[in-house]
Amino acid sequence: MAPESGTDAARATVRMVPTSHLAPAEVATLRALLWEAFASDEDPFDETDWEHALGGMHFLVELDGRIVGHAAVVERELVVGGRPLRTGYVEAVATAPPVQGRGLGSVLMERVTAYVRDGFELGGLGTGRHHFYERLGWETWRGPSSVLEDGLSRPTPDDDGFILLLRTPLSPPLDVTTPISCHARPGAAW
Repeated sequence: MAPESGTDAARATVRMVPTSHLAPAEVATLRALLWEAFASDEDPFDETDWEHALGGMHFLVELDGRIVGHAAVVERELVVGGRPLRTGYVEAVATAPPVQGRGLGSVLMERVTAYVRDGFELGGLGTGRHHFYERLGWETWRGPSSVLEDGLSRPTPDDDGFILLLRTPLSPPLDVTTPISCHARPGAAW
């Protein structure tokens, strides 16, 4: 979906930066953007959420020389129906509140989706905003979810219906009703 000419989305640029190449000023800007964007959420952004976004590729939306949007893709292993898959997991997706609703999030997620499709067996993310992602090709996982820790699988029924996946050219055939698992990590598992 191409942005309309003359809109903020048409003027925006998206820059990819590995975590290790983020300048200190960019980190400060991103942290402020993310905390502000999630301030009114029931579950606001916190340090653990920030840590989940580190170690991969950051996508920075810039408009008029300012960073106004962010998403990160980090590599995780998701286990689908007993099969481990190298997954591009999307974290910390946000647009600055003053420019929300102007197509910038769509431009951002189109780039993120293309990156995941080009380099991973699967894409994954957790969200309560399904429609936004589904229109870009992401699918709601309808099977039971769990977390793998110390050789055990712990069901995470509160996350069922929260997880979205993206099929890529490297994805095996997937049944979205089969069990899905991730490895435990501090904070929210998904």
